[in-house]
Formats: sequence, C-alpha cells, structure tokens
Amino acid sequence: MTDRMTAKDRLLEAAAELFYSQGVGATGIDAITAKAGVAKMSLYNNFESKAELVNAYIQRRRDEWRAVYEVRLAQAKTPQERVLAVFDSYVDHAEVAYAWGFRGCGLLNAAAELPIGDPGRAAVAAQKDEAEHLFKTHLREIRPDAGPEIDATAEHLSFLLEGAMQRAGLDGHDARLKSARKIALTILEQL
Repeated sequence: MTDRMTAKDRLLEAAAELFYSQGVGATGIDAITAKAGVAKMSLYNNFESKAELVNAYIQRRRDEWRAVYEVRLAQAKTPQERVLAVFDSYVDHAEVAYAWGFRGCGLLNAAAELPIGDPGRAAVAAQKDEAEHLFKTHLREIRPDAGPEIDATAEHLSFLLEGAMQRAGLDGHDARLKSARKIALTILEQL
C-alpha cells in the first residue's frame, strides 16, 4: 500500500488480502484497520458495516476478473480463442492471490461464509452466471445452429472451470486450471 491511496482504497486492499487468506468470518475489523494503517473510524466513515465492506470486496474481485477477461478477449482472434479466454482469465486472476496463499476462487470462498439471501452471495452467483453466459455467446459464434447443445456445452464448461478452480485452490497452484483448459479445447474441437 502506498501513502497516496485513499483510506477507502487502503481498507479495500487490506480487506481483500485478509478475507482471501484468512476468510471473511475470521477477519475482524481491528485486523483490517491495522493492515490498512488507518483508524477504526476510517472504516466506518467509508463503509456502514463489515457487511458493506465484504460486498465491496466481492464487487472489487468481480471487477478485477472482468478487467483480466477483457484483456484476454482483446487478444483472442477466433470464437474458440474467445471461449478459452474465459479459462485464461481465471488463470491470470489466480496469480493475484499467489502472494496471499492461493486458496481458489475468492468469490466462492467468501460466498460460502455468507448466509443464504445475503447480497454478496447473489453478486458471486451473478459472476458465475456471467462466465457461463460468455461461454454461450462465444460457443454460438462457433455453432450458431446448435441450439440447446450450446446451452449444455456452456454449462459443462462452466462446471469444468469452477471445479478446476476449487481443486486448484486445494492444491495451492493453477495446474488444475491449465488441465481444464486442455479439456475445454478437446470439447471445442468436437463441437
């Protein structure tokens, strides 16, 4: 963290690292403010509650992933490469967490700690739906006439990606994500 960052940015950065590495429930306000180097009042001047900070963390992770995906998408020249860009964006985004002790998808990890009905869970579900929608969009470019087969393949790729991310989190590295990408390529070649 730099001295030029606002207190809000310092809090979000500290929360991101601590929520990811230690969990949402295990991370207290005192730990976040200490890591951010700000007074506790700064937290409450920027966020109404810890729940609001958690939701801001989730939104920030979503925005980070989307930015990484957009970079990968810009490099993709074919519909097949655009499908694989979703996988590549997960690999790239995982790199952000290596310094914190890679534990898989920070969004799913946070959602697992939130109660049913919490807005944070809905935001995480929306990101997962977004990834599946991207698969559908790019698959339709490959096979516009495939109809329901595209929906089923998109769901399959989504499950493959999310399962690989969780296994990668257990392993502590991205090898499962890279294997999932190879499986996805095989699926695409058979489409």
